[in-house]
This record gives sequence, C-alpha cells and structure tokens, in this order.
Amino acid sequence: MASAHPFAGRLTARSTTQLAAQLSDELPDQSAIGSSILVLTTFPEQAQAEALARELLTARLAACIQIGATVQSLYHWRGQIETSREVPLSIKTRAALYPRVEETIRRRHPYELPEIVAVPISCGLPAYLEWIAAETRT
Repeated sequence: MASAHPFAGRLTARSTTQLAAQLSDELPDQSAIGSSILVLTTFPEQAQAEALARELLTARLAACIQIGATVQSLYHWRGQIETSREVPLSIKTRAALYPRVEETIRRRHPYELPEIVAVPISCGLPAYLEWIAAETRT
C-alpha cells in the first residue's frame, strides 16, 4: 500500500534549483558531454514506472529510461528494518532538466517521500552523451 511506504515523511532536501546548479558546477565542463546526469528512482508497480518513463520521454525530459526488474528493498523505518518490492528506474537526462524531472516524478509518485537521486556522469562515450543532449530539450 502506497501510504505505508518507508519513505513517507517530510522532505528536507535543498531546492531542486540549488541541486541542479550544484550538479552543473561539479561537472568538468558545461558542454553536452559534461552536463549529463543519471536520475535514479523506484516505483512500487511496473505500470507506474512505465507511465512515468513515457511521460518523461514524450516531454523530452529524458533521452533514455531503463526500467529494471523488481527488486527487494530493505531499509530502516520507524525503528525497524522493513522490506518492500520496488521497480528501479535509471533516467538519462541533462543537469539543467533535473528540476522538471524531479517535479514530474513527485507529481506521479504514490510515496510521500520517493527516492530521487541525481548522479553526475563525469565520463562516458562522447557520442552517447551528445545523444542525451540532442534528445532532450529545456
């Protein structure tokens, strides 16, 4: 049940604008190659994960999204170790689009506090990273 998810609670992270700026600042340069990020999240159901992926791709907020096989998550929650089954997503996009990607995930996500983690891509096949930049738009 969505409301029983362990990450329900208050969001205390920095603003999405600050995070996007930090991600951009930490990258080696601001070219297409230096601005790619990987956004990680999970959903409780496959259909929800696919709906999010299609929305992000249609809006050109992501170049590619991989939906993984269901995994078992173990975590601390309210003084206990809990488990749940979740569907992981890996979203390839640009740092400048992070605020919009986060907003889309939060709007669609059934958890009050979903996992949304952005990781800068510091190295990669240049042609692939250029493709990410070409397939997304601000």
